[in-house]
Amino acid sequence: VQLRASGGGLVQAGGSLSLSCAASGRSIEAYAMAWFRQAPGKEREFIAGINWLGGGTYYDDSVRGRFTINRDNAKNTVTPQMNSLNSEDTAVYYCAQGTTGWVRYNIGAWGYWGKGTLVTVSS
Repeated sequence: VQLRASGGGLVQAGGSLSLSCAASGRSIEAYAMAWFRQAPGKEREFIAGINWLGGGTYYDDSVRGRFTINRDNAKNTVTPQMNSLNSEDTAVYYCAQGTTGWVRYNIGAWGYWGKGTLVTVSS
């Protein structure tokens, strides 16, 4: 399984950005998908996840109301739309595929990881 994250870049505070995670090697249909991020000097943290049927979405408090995660099982992609970005959103963003169909917040529950894409928010 390979996960390729893309869409990162430089954006001004208050702006929006849409990331994408394209999976290959296995369909994502039966698995939960999520995005994590890691800011400089900090641990990797969960920010958004979506269950295998897309019926349940979960967000960290820091992004709830600003980020929206969606999945397209036919295209094998997961896309978070990020709005109202601020400097605290600056980080490397990673997509991950779960070992089951249900979102879990702990890092150990995610079996496959993409390499990450950098998002920089300028103030």
